[in-house]
Amino acid sequence: MKAFMDKDFLLETDTAKHLFHHYAEQMPLVDYHCHISPREIYENRRFNDLVEVWLGGKQPDGSYFGDHYKWRVMRSNGVSEDYVTGDKPPVERLKKFAEALELAIGNPMYHWCNLELRKFFGYEGYLSPETVDEVWAITSDQLQNDPRLTVRGLIEQSNVAFIGTTDDPVDPLEWHKKIAADPTIRFQVCPSYRPDKAINITKPGFADYMAKLAQSVGRKSLDSVPDVCDALVERLEFFKTLGCRASDHGLDYVPFRPATMAEADAAYRKAMAGEPLSLAEAEGYQTVILLCLGRAYHRLGIVMQLHYSCLRNANRRMFTALGPDTGFDMIAQNTCGGAIASLLSALDMDGQCPKTILYSLNPADNEQLDSMLGCFQSDEIPGKIQHGSAWWFNDTKSGMEEQMASLANLGLLGNFVGMLTDSRSFLSYARHDYFRRILCNLIGRWVENGEYPNDEKALKKIVEGVCYTNAARYFDL
Repeated sequence: MKAFMDKDFLLETDTAKHLFHHYAEQMPLVDYHCHISPREIYENRRFNDLVEVWLGGKQPDGSYFGDHYKWRVMRSNGVSEDYVTGDKPPVERLKKFAEALELAIGNPMYHWCNLELRKFFGYEGYLSPETVDEVWAITSDQLQNDPRLTVRGLIEQSNVAFIGTTDDPVDPLEWHKKIAADPTIRFQVCPSYRPDKAINITKPGFADYMAKLAQSVGRKSLDSVPDVCDALVERLEFFKTLGCRASDHGLDYVPFRPATMAEADAAYRKAMAGEPLSLAEAEGYQTVILLCLGRAYHRLGIVMQLHYSCLRNANRRMFTALGPDTGFDMIAQNTCGGAIASLLSALDMDGQCPKTILYSLNPADNEQLDSMLGCFQSDEIPGKIQHGSAWWFNDTKSGMEEQMASLANLGLLGNFVGMLTDSRSFLSYARHDYFRRILCNLIGRWVENGEYPNDEKALKKIVEGVCYTNAARYFDL
């Protein structure tokens, strides 16, 4: 029997162990998409205890901040919401989490949490109801006193080279400006452009948001779709001055319905007047905006990321109580692969298709996406169109294996830009370690099965590429 989570954790063959320890483990991290706070990076926040960094809770503005994955584990064990996101004493919340985690066999959360305890706190045991008091004491002392466990310390010891945060077009990016001007910050932090609120024309608050967008570009109002496009591109160009490398679109599904500017403008005016739109009107507007932004991304060298197929806020009662982004989302089924292809084709027609990363929350879309990649590659850069790393509910051992095996079957795994955290936690860099072990184990299995030669030079290039160098090239680092 293997020891629990030893140095060869998840590495089943000698080749896998060699590839991980000699190559993957040493490479810097490119966290090109996450949701961590640039303010907390600049201010170098120090957390008081493990619950504060793991479970979070209600913020001063009334929103909730923490790891949704952990909240879902607790709810699945019948834990009262007072302990999940509420104001119960922190040590009692950790005990409730430990009780639930003990039952999470086969869940990546079990691995992630214990990897974090080992990587950042040197704890060689594992979290359980029996060890929770010990874990609380050890981690609390270190978080309060160890200089390596401030936000910047956590990032630096994780060997992070680049962080792409997620930022709204109206954000003044004041914290990014301060980070850029601070020579003591030795890793790169840049904003990523998230224009969802300007695209979601049928969702509540659209008109109010457009007023904020107008204000951000010094205008009283945006009276037409050309005005909207101009404002969005102006803000994108501002983001670019602070090193923006990527956009991110979190869409229910990717629409493509060709519309004239006059048709899109008519839909926009109706929405601004509070009038309901037909599906055709809404999708026509969205398509015009996506094409406008896609061309701007290409011109500015910014990667377009498209995340889709999430059904958000499925539990209406809990959404009413806690708001969005609190762990009540699920996988959706959408048949928009053809629309994505049409969007890329329209941009490609006049040579303005940007570098693009595609993510579906539905793993049934893996093969469709991987077959789509080959339709739009070009000589601009190897792997111009990417199938993004297994996302959210697919961010599991089997989910990562399936995503990479599908990409290998239908594309070039060796050009994959690899892992990202997509996380709100500064401890989540341990997930890169998890991903790299799974990658090396998959490749090692193929080599030892005689499916790929034991070619040291080629294997080194592939492993180092997926772990770091492909992303560094793709995002112009």
